[in-house]
Amino acid sequence: MNFSPIYLYLGTELGEKKDTIEKLRKNIKNAFGQIDSYVYYASEDSLASVISVLENGALFSTARFVVIRNAELIKKKDDIQHLNDWIETAKKLGAQNDAFLVLDSDKNSVDNKLDKLIAKEHKKIFWEMFENRKEQWLSSWFSKNNLTITPDAIETILELVENNTEALRNECSRFPLCFDQGHCVTAEDVENVLSHNREESAFTLFNALADNEKTTKDRLSVSLSILQKLRQVKSANGIQIIAGLTYCYRKLRTWQLLHENANPSPFDLKINGFSSKKAQSQYRGASYIWNQSDIVAILALLSSTDMSLRSGGARVEDNVLQTMLYCIVMKKGLPIEN
Repeated sequence: MNFSPIYLYLGTELGEKKDTIEKLRKNIKNAFGQIDSYVYYASEDSLASVISVLENGALFSTARFVVIRNAELIKKKDDIQHLNDWIETAKKLGAQNDAFLVLDSDKNSVDNKLDKLIAKEHKKIFWEMFENRKEQWLSSWFSKNNLTITPDAIETILELVENNTEALRNECSRFPLCFDQGHCVTAEDVENVLSHNREESAFTLFNALADNEKTTKDRLSVSLSILQKLRQVKSANGIQIIAGLTYCYRKLRTWQLLHENANPSPFDLKINGFSSKKAQSQYRGASYIWNQSDIVAILALLSSTDMSLRSGGARVEDNVLQTMLYCIVMKKGLPIEN
């Protein structure tokens, strides 16, 4: 099997992307034997140091497999030229090349000059699944784990869990531990397993921000408490929290556009991800808090906060995220100075 020295994987469907990267790693390991695997972050690690790892052979392995996350941040002319030089050298080695690089980004594109370095057949965008595909994926997952599941239970899972296959797989892994083989999982089962024992996420944070039955002060207090819990979980970094909130506010914008001129049909609600009564109630309540202009301001705030975190590093995350929540709740997306 011939391998390219470099691959580019983009998009928000984290589960399929993770599986693809792992499959590539295993194929390279099967071809070379023992390999060293590394993960770097473009927001924290210099590209020069990563390329140094690729260029220098390992003492106790026959190949190196490197993943750089946040690849959308690789923009400097010198970095891209340095990477191009390494790619050209690796290509000349042909089958003797023993260093492989995967550029990984949750965005749908990277710098154009960087994009041009990778052949089309070694690039892929992992788009978020459509609602019907998510339902099919869940039904198939439960079947493979010797369980069945009702349509209402599937809808409830999709309301409670971030809608990418990595998050769905992680949360659903609890069900085989809770039920015997052959059990049919109901919506009530999902509530008991996930709602009553679940960890906080960007989606529970949005629920707190959008709780129109609470006062503004209480919404901020509960939201800051959830943020604190999230920050204690290493896997929940600021970028992921912002990505989840951005998804929710874009969905809120869709809800408001659907209701702008008339009441949407049940079919329109379903194809836009609002089929369940719980989701309808949640986004209806959020619409009482924020109008379309507010949502535009909040999405701009989320985008600017994302950029601030990527440039500032982990040391400033807590203060930046707390300020962001304050602006969302107290100023409806406007910066503090306004």
